[in-house]
Amino acid sequence: MTTLLLTDADVHALLPMPACIDVMADALHQLATGAAVLPLRTVLRLGETPNAFAAMPTIVGTGTSASIGAKVITIFPGNDATPFDSHIGVVLLFDAEFGRLLAIADASSITAIRTAAVSGLATRLLANDDAHVLAVLGAGVLAMPHVEAICAVRPITELRIWSRSGTEEGSRAQQFAARAAAAFGIAVTVRDTVEYAVRDADVVCTITASRTPVLEGRWLRPGAHVNAVGASVRTARELDTEAVRISRFFADRGDSVRAESGDFLIPLAEGAIGEDHLRGELGALLTGQVTGRGTREEITVFKSLGLAVEDVAALRHIHSGALATGRGTRVELGGLRLAQETSAGT
Repeated sequence: MTTLLLTDADVHALLPMPACIDVMADALHQLATGAAVLPLRTVLRLGETPNAFAAMPTIVGTGTSASIGAKVITIFPGNDATPFDSHIGVVLLFDAEFGRLLAIADASSITAIRTAAVSGLATRLLANDDAHVLAVLGAGVLAMPHVEAICAVRPITELRIWSRSGTEEGSRAQQFAARAAAAFGIAVTVRDTVEYAVRDADVVCTITASRTPVLEGRWLRPGAHVNAVGASVRTARELDTEAVRISRFFADRGDSVRAESGDFLIPLAEGAIGEDHLRGELGALLTGQVTGRGTREEITVFKSLGLAVEDVAALRHIHSGALATGRGTRVELGGLRLAQETSAGT
Protein backbone atom coordinates (compact mmCIF):
# COMPACT_ATOMS: atom_id res chain seq x y z
CA MET A 1 0.00 0.00 0.00
CA THR A 2 1.49 3.32 -1.09
CA THR A 3 1.04 6.35 1.16
CA LEU A 4 2.04 9.91 0.26
CA LEU A 5 4.04 11.91 2.77
CA LEU A 6 3.40 15.62 2.25
CA THR A 7 5.63 18.26 3.77
CA ASP A 8 5.05 21.89 4.67
CA ALA A 9 6.42 22.86 1.24
CA ASP A 10 4.02 20.46 -0.50
CA VAL A 11 1.05 21.85 1.43
CA HIS A 12 1.87 25.47 0.56
CA ALA A 13 2.41 24.61 -3.10
CA LEU A 14 -0.84 22.67 -3.45
CA LEU A 15 -3.20 24.68 -1.22
CA PRO A 16 -3.28 28.30 -2.49
CA MET A 17 -5.51 30.56 -0.43
CA PRO A 18 -8.26 31.32 -3.00
CA ALA A 19 -8.68 27.60 -3.71
CA CYS A 20 -8.66 26.79 0.00
CA ILE A 21 -11.47 29.28 0.67
CA ASP A 22 -13.60 27.46 -1.90
CA VAL A 23 -12.62 24.07 -0.43
CA MET A 24 -13.70 25.29 3.02
CA ALA A 25 -17.01 26.52 1.64
CA ASP A 26 -17.68 23.10 0.13
CA ALA A 27 -16.71 21.27 3.34
CA LEU A 28 -18.91 23.45 5.56
CA HIS A 29 -21.77 23.15 3.08
CA GLN A 30 -21.46 19.35 3.33
CA LEU A 31 -21.48 19.58 7.11
CA ALA A 32 -24.63 21.71 7.07
CA THR A 33 -26.44 19.32 4.74
CA GLY A 34 -25.55 16.19 6.71
CA ALA A 35 -22.98 14.90 4.22
CA ALA A 36 -20.23 14.84 6.85
CA VAL A 37 -19.77 13.09 10.19
CA LEU A 38 -18.06 15.23 12.84
CA PRO A 39 -17.90 14.18 16.51
CA LEU A 40 -16.55 16.65 19.04
CA ARG A 41 -12.78 16.47 19.28
CA THR A 42 -11.04 14.65 22.12
CA VAL A 43 -8.64 16.90 24.00
CA LEU A 44 -6.31 15.67 26.74
CA ARG A 45 -4.80 18.41 28.91
CA LEU A 46 -1.21 18.04 30.06
CA GLY A 47 -1.53 18.54 33.80
CA GLU A 48 -2.18 22.11 34.92
CA THR A 49 -0.54 23.59 31.83
CA PRO A 50 -2.34 25.18 28.85
CA ASN A 51 -0.81 22.46 26.67
CA ALA A 52 -2.88 19.67 25.17
CA PHE A 53 -3.02 16.64 22.89
CA ALA A 54 -6.03 16.46 20.56
CA ALA A 55 -7.54 13.95 18.14
CA MET A 56 -10.17 15.13 15.64
CA PRO A 57 -11.76 12.46 13.39
CA THR A 58 -14.27 12.98 10.59
CA ILE A 59 -15.86 11.53 7.48
CA VAL A 60 -16.49 13.94 4.59
CA GLY A 61 -18.87 12.81 1.86
CA THR A 62 -20.85 9.60 1.50
CA GLY A 63 -20.38 6.11 0.10
CA THR A 64 -17.09 4.88 -1.33
CA SER A 65 -16.26 8.39 -2.55
CA ALA A 66 -16.13 9.68 1.02
CA SER A 67 -12.89 10.77 2.65
CA ILE A 68 -12.08 9.41 6.10
CA GLY A 69 -9.54 11.25 8.15
CA ALA A 70 -8.32 12.85 11.33
CA LYS A 71 -6.00 15.49 12.65
CA VAL A 72 -3.77 14.45 15.54
CA ILE A 73 -1.86 17.30 17.16
CA THR A 74 -0.23 18.79 20.20
CA ILE A 75 -1.26 22.32 21.16
CA PHE A 76 1.35 24.36 23.03
CA PRO A 77 0.22 28.03 23.11
CA GLY A 78 3.52 29.11 24.67
CA ASN A 79 5.35 28.12 21.50
CA ASP A 80 4.38 31.51 20.12
CA ALA A 81 7.64 32.84 21.56
CA THR A 82 9.78 29.89 20.38
CA PRO A 83 10.96 28.55 17.00
CA PHE A 84 8.14 25.97 17.13
CA ASP A 85 4.53 26.25 15.96
CA SER A 86 1.79 26.22 18.57
CA HIS A 87 0.10 23.33 16.71
CA ILE A 88 2.32 20.37 15.76
CA GLY A 89 1.09 17.09 14.30
CA VAL A 90 -0.28 15.40 11.22
CA VAL A 91 -3.46 15.12 9.18
CA LEU A 92 -4.35 11.64 7.93
CA LEU A 93 -6.43 10.79 4.86
CA PHE A 94 -7.98 7.35 4.21
CA ASP A 95 -10.22 6.17 1.39
CA ALA A 96 -13.69 4.73 1.99
CA GLU A 97 -13.37 1.86 -0.48
CA PHE A 98 -10.66 -0.25 1.18
CA GLY A 99 -9.72 1.95 4.15
CA ARG A 100 -6.29 2.65 2.66
CA LEU A 101 -4.09 5.32 4.25
CA LEU A 102 -3.67 7.64 1.28
CA ALA A 103 -1.73 10.52 2.75
CA ILE A 104 0.01 11.91 5.82
CA ALA A 105 0.54 15.66 5.81
CA ASP A 106 2.05 18.33 8.03
CA ALA A 107 -0.74 19.64 10.27
CA SER A 108 0.83 23.00 11.12
CA SER A 109 0.74 24.32 7.56
CA ILE A 110 -2.72 22.89 6.82
CA THR A 111 -4.05 24.40 10.07
CA ALA A 112 -2.62 27.84 9.33
CA ILE A 113 -3.94 27.98 5.76
CA ARG A 114 -7.37 26.48 6.36
CA THR A 115 -7.95 28.52 9.55
CA ALA A 116 -7.29 31.72 7.65
CA ALA A 117 -9.34 30.47 4.70
CA VAL A 118 -12.37 29.92 6.96
CA SER A 119 -11.92 33.46 8.32
CA GLY A 120 -11.79 34.62 4.71
CA LEU A 121 -15.00 32.72 3.98
CA ALA A 122 -16.69 34.27 7.03
CA THR A 123 -15.54 37.71 5.90
CA ARG A 124 -16.90 37.04 2.41
CA LEU A 125 -20.27 36.08 3.91
CA LEU A 126 -20.55 38.69 6.68
CA ALA A 127 -18.41 41.80 6.12
CA ASN A 128 -19.64 44.83 4.21
CA ASP A 129 -18.70 44.63 0.54
CA ASP A 130 -16.57 47.78 0.65
CA ALA A 131 -14.61 46.85 3.78
CA HIS A 132 -11.05 48.06 3.19
CA VAL A 133 -9.36 48.62 6.59
CA LEU A 134 -8.09 45.45 8.29
CA ALA A 135 -6.81 45.18 11.86
CA VAL A 136 -4.90 42.06 12.89
CA LEU A 137 -4.30 41.46 16.59
CA GLY A 138 -1.38 39.07 16.91
CA ALA A 139 1.73 38.56 14.78
CA GLY A 140 2.24 34.81 15.01
CA VAL A 141 2.01 32.04 12.44
CA LEU A 142 -1.65 32.80 11.61
CA ALA A 143 -1.08 36.50 10.90
CA MET A 144 0.20 36.44 7.32
CA PRO A 145 -2.31 33.80 6.11
CA HIS A 146 -5.13 35.89 7.58
CA VAL A 147 -4.03 38.98 5.69
CA GLU A 148 -3.85 36.89 2.52
CA ALA A 149 -7.32 35.45 3.11
CA ILE A 150 -9.02 38.77 3.87
CA CYS A 151 -7.31 40.46 0.91
CA ALA A 152 -8.65 37.64 -1.29
CA VAL A 153 -12.28 38.50 -0.46
CA ARG A 154 -12.33 42.25 0.24
CA PRO A 155 -10.55 45.29 -1.32
CA ILE A 156 -8.17 45.88 1.60
CA THR A 157 -6.03 49.01 1.26
CA GLU A 158 -4.84 49.44 4.85
CA LEU A 159 -3.52 46.97 7.43
CA ARG A 160 -3.06 47.77 11.11
CA ILE A 161 -1.14 45.41 13.36
CA TRP A 162 -1.06 45.09 17.12
CA SER A 163 1.07 42.53 18.95
CA ARG A 164 2.37 41.99 22.45
CA SER A 165 5.82 41.92 20.82
CA GLY A 166 5.67 45.73 20.74
CA THR A 167 6.36 48.39 18.14
CA GLU A 168 10.15 48.57 18.36
CA GLU A 169 12.28 48.04 15.26
CA GLY A 170 13.07 44.35 14.91
CA SER A 171 10.02 43.22 16.89
CA ARG A 172 7.94 40.40 15.47
CA ALA A 173 5.16 42.90 14.70
CA GLN A 174 7.53 45.10 12.69
CA GLN A 175 8.92 42.09 10.82
CA PHE A 176 5.38 40.97 9.98
CA ALA A 177 4.51 44.50 8.84
CA ALA A 178 7.47 44.61 6.46
CA ARG A 179 6.56 41.22 4.94
CA ALA A 180 2.89 42.16 4.57
CA ALA A 181 3.66 45.50 2.92
CA ALA A 182 5.95 43.80 0.42
CA ALA A 183 3.55 40.93 -0.28
CA PHE A 184 0.30 42.86 -0.67
CA GLY A 185 1.31 46.38 -1.64
CA ILE A 186 -0.92 48.03 0.95
CA ALA A 187 -0.35 50.63 3.66
CA VAL A 188 0.78 48.89 6.86
CA THR A 189 1.28 50.33 10.34
CA VAL A 190 2.08 48.80 13.72
CA ARG A 191 -0.09 50.29 16.47
CA ASP A 192 0.88 50.48 20.15
CA THR A 193 -2.59 49.74 21.53
CA VAL A 194 -5.46 47.51 20.49
CA GLU A 195 -7.86 50.45 20.61
CA TYR A 196 -5.68 52.44 18.21
CA ALA A 197 -5.52 49.43 15.87
CA VAL A 198 -9.25 48.66 15.70
CA ARG A 199 -10.83 52.13 15.80
CA ASP A 200 -12.62 52.59 12.44
CA ALA A 201 -11.40 49.19 11.17
CA ASP A 202 -13.85 47.37 8.90
CA VAL A 203 -12.51 43.86 9.61
CA VAL A 204 -10.75 42.74 12.79
CA CYS A 205 -8.97 39.39 13.23
CA THR A 206 -8.03 38.33 16.76
CA ILE A 207 -5.35 35.63 16.58
CA THR A 208 -3.61 35.96 19.93
CA ALA A 209 -2.72 33.44 22.63
CA SER A 210 -4.40 35.59 25.28
CA ARG A 211 -6.68 33.95 27.83
CA THR A 212 -8.32 37.27 28.77
CA PRO A 213 -10.05 39.82 26.51
CA VAL A 214 -7.87 41.94 24.26
CA LEU A 215 -10.73 43.41 22.19
CA GLU A 216 -13.43 45.58 23.76
CA GLY A 217 -16.78 46.11 22.09
CA ARG A 218 -16.75 49.86 22.75
CA TRP A 219 -13.83 50.19 20.33
CA LEU A 220 -15.63 48.63 17.35
CA ARG A 221 -17.11 50.82 14.67
CA PRO A 222 -20.70 50.23 13.47
CA GLY A 223 -20.60 47.74 10.61
CA ALA A 224 -17.36 46.06 11.69
CA HIS A 225 -16.81 42.34 11.22
CA VAL A 226 -14.68 40.35 13.69
CA ASN A 227 -13.03 36.97 13.16
CA ALA A 228 -12.32 35.63 16.66
CA VAL A 229 -9.76 32.85 16.22
CA GLY A 230 -7.24 32.60 19.04
CA ALA A 231 -9.13 31.32 22.09
CA SER A 232 -10.34 27.72 21.90
CA VAL A 233 -11.16 26.63 25.46
CA ARG A 234 -14.00 27.38 27.89
CA THR A 235 -11.82 29.45 30.20
CA ALA A 236 -10.17 31.69 27.61
CA ARG A 237 -11.50 34.53 25.48
CA GLU A 238 -10.19 37.33 23.29
CA LEU A 239 -13.44 39.36 23.12
CA ASP A 240 -14.99 41.09 26.10
CA THR A 241 -18.64 40.58 26.96
CA GLU A 242 -19.72 43.81 25.27
CA ALA A 243 -18.14 42.84 21.95
CA VAL A 244 -20.16 39.64 21.96
CA ARG A 245 -23.37 41.22 23.28
CA ILE A 246 -23.60 43.88 20.55
CA SER A 247 -22.87 41.47 17.71
CA ARG A 248 -24.67 39.10 15.40
CA PHE A 249 -22.71 36.00 16.43
CA PHE A 250 -21.85 33.11 14.10
CA ALA A 251 -19.64 30.04 14.38
CA ASP A 252 -18.04 27.27 12.37
CA ARG A 253 -20.05 24.78 14.44
CA GLY A 254 -22.64 25.43 17.12
CA ASP A 255 -21.94 22.32 19.20
CA SER A 256 -18.25 23.21 19.40
CA VAL A 257 -18.98 26.78 20.53
CA ARG A 258 -21.37 25.56 23.24
CA ALA A 259 -18.81 23.04 24.46
CA GLU A 260 -15.53 24.92 24.13
CA SER A 261 -15.75 28.66 23.46
CA GLY A 262 -15.06 31.02 26.34
CA ASP A 263 -15.86 33.91 24.00
CA PHE A 264 -19.46 32.63 24.02
CA LEU A 265 -19.76 30.72 27.30
CA ILE A 266 -18.47 33.44 29.64
CA PRO A 267 -20.98 36.12 28.47
CA LEU A 268 -23.65 33.40 28.60
CA ALA A 269 -22.77 32.58 32.23
CA GLU A 270 -22.83 36.28 33.06
CA GLY A 271 -26.39 36.54 31.72
CA ALA A 272 -25.38 39.11 29.09
CA ILE A 273 -26.59 36.87 26.25
CA GLY A 274 -28.88 33.88 25.82
CA GLU A 275 -28.42 30.59 24.00
CA ASP A 276 -30.16 32.13 20.97
CA HIS A 277 -27.40 34.73 20.60
CA LEU A 278 -25.63 32.22 18.39
CA ARG A 279 -27.36 33.00 15.10
CA GLY A 280 -26.03 30.03 13.14
CA GLU A 281 -23.10 28.31 11.45
CA LEU A 282 -21.23 29.31 8.30
CA GLY A 283 -22.60 26.21 6.58
CA ALA A 284 -26.14 27.36 7.31
CA LEU A 285 -25.30 30.74 5.78
CA LEU A 286 -24.08 28.94 2.67
CA THR A 287 -27.26 26.88 2.38
CA GLY A 288 -29.54 29.84 3.11
CA GLN A 289 -30.87 28.30 6.32
CA VAL A 290 -29.95 31.45 8.24
CA THR A 291 -29.36 35.05 7.22
CA GLY A 292 -26.14 36.97 7.85
CA ARG A 293 -25.66 40.69 8.07
CA GLY A 294 -28.98 42.56 8.06
CA THR A 295 -27.74 46.16 7.82
CA ARG A 296 -24.49 48.01 7.10
CA GLU A 297 -24.34 49.15 10.73
CA GLU A 298 -24.56 45.75 12.39
CA ILE A 299 -21.46 44.33 14.03
CA THR A 300 -20.86 40.69 13.13
CA VAL A 301 -18.63 38.16 14.89
CA PHE A 302 -17.43 34.83 13.56
CA LYS A 303 -16.10 32.46 16.23
CA SER A 304 -13.61 30.00 14.79
CA LEU A 305 -12.70 26.84 16.70
CA GLY A 306 -11.42 24.71 13.83
CA LEU A 307 -13.04 21.52 12.53
CA ALA A 308 -11.63 18.23 11.32
CA VAL A 309 -13.80 18.43 8.20
CA GLU A 310 -11.76 21.49 7.22
CA ASP A 311 -8.44 19.68 7.69
CA VAL A 312 -9.50 16.53 5.86
CA ALA A 313 -11.14 18.44 3.01
CA ALA A 314 -7.92 20.45 2.66
CA LEU A 315 -5.81 17.29 2.58
CA ARG A 316 -8.13 15.68 0.04
CA HIS A 317 -7.53 18.69 -2.23
CA ILE A 318 -3.77 18.54 -1.59
CA HIS A 319 -3.64 14.79 -2.25
CA SER A 320 -5.43 15.20 -5.57
CA GLY A 321 -2.96 17.90 -6.60
CA ALA A 322 0.00 15.78 -5.49
CA LEU A 323 -1.13 12.88 -7.65
CA ALA A 324 -1.50 15.23 -10.63
CA THR A 325 1.89 16.91 -10.18
CA GLY A 326 4.03 14.16 -8.72
CA ARG A 327 4.69 16.00 -5.46
CA GLY A 328 5.12 14.18 -2.15
CA THR A 329 7.18 11.21 -1.06
CA ARG A 330 5.74 7.77 -1.68
CA VAL A 331 6.30 5.18 1.05
CA GLU A 332 5.13 1.62 1.56
CA LEU A 333 3.64 1.25 5.03
CA GLY A 334 1.99 -2.13 4.65
CA GLY A 335 -1.74 -2.73 4.88
CA LEU A 336 -1.87 -5.26 2.04
CA ARG A 337 -2.99 -8.81 2.70
CA LEU A 338 -0.44 -11.59 2.50
CA ALA A 339 -0.53 -11.75 -1.28
CA GLN A 340 3.21 -11.30 -1.52
CA GLU A 341 3.87 -14.18 0.87
CA THR A 342 1.36 -16.35 -0.93
CA SER A 343 2.92 -15.69 -4.33
CA ALA A 344 6.39 -16.24 -2.88
CA GLY A 345 5.92 -19.95 -2.32
CA THR A 346 3.20 -21.04 0.06
